[in-house]
This record gives sequence, structure tokens and C-alpha cells, in this order.
Amino acid sequence: MAWLLLVAAIVSEVLATSALKLSNGLTNAGWTVVVCIGYVASFILLARALKLEMPVGVAYAVWAGIGTAAIALIGTLFLGEGMNLTKAAGIVLIICGVVVLNLAGAH
Repeated sequence: MAWLLLVAAIVSEVLATSALKLSNGLTNAGWTVVVCIGYVASFILLARALKLEMPVGVAYAVWAGIGTAAIALIGTLFLGEGMNLTKAAGIVLIICGVVVLNLAGAH
């Protein structure tokens, strides 16, 4: 159940961050509401996952790492941001780091 809550927290944070770009500096009221609701929901879901005994280091690494990689990909695919070899390598390294932390936390 903790992992499901963590996945929901990541999805919520990614949606909020995507909406942050669309909010035009928080000047578009509709997108600003999406940003606020998304971030609050994300922190609540993350807190609930931690309450279920998920280690904070693992939870935060997965939340931040997967969220960062997802936002970089969304920026490239939908928001007109560029992708190059260095940026792609950075995303791969983030994902590798999350995997290593999870493997270390599993023992």
C-alpha cells in the first residue's frame, strides 16, 4: 500500500509541476489552482506512505528521482524543451541512482 501511495504522490507532483509551467508564473488562476491542489495532494500522499513504515530515504529518492525524470521527459515531449545526449544521460543516471538506493534499502 505504501508503494501505491508513493506512486500517487509522484503522479500528483508531476501534474502539479507541469501545471506550474502552464500557470504562466501563477498568473493563470485555473492552472494555479491545479498547481496548489497537486502539490498539497503530493505531500499528503508522501506523508501517508512514510506513515506506513516506508524508509524516508527510499521514499524521497524515488519521489524526487522519478518525478525529475518524468518532468524532463514531459518538458521535451509536450512543452517544447530540448533534449540532448547530456540531458538524456542525466535522466538515466537519476533512474540508476534511485534503483541503487532501493536495492541498498531492501536489505
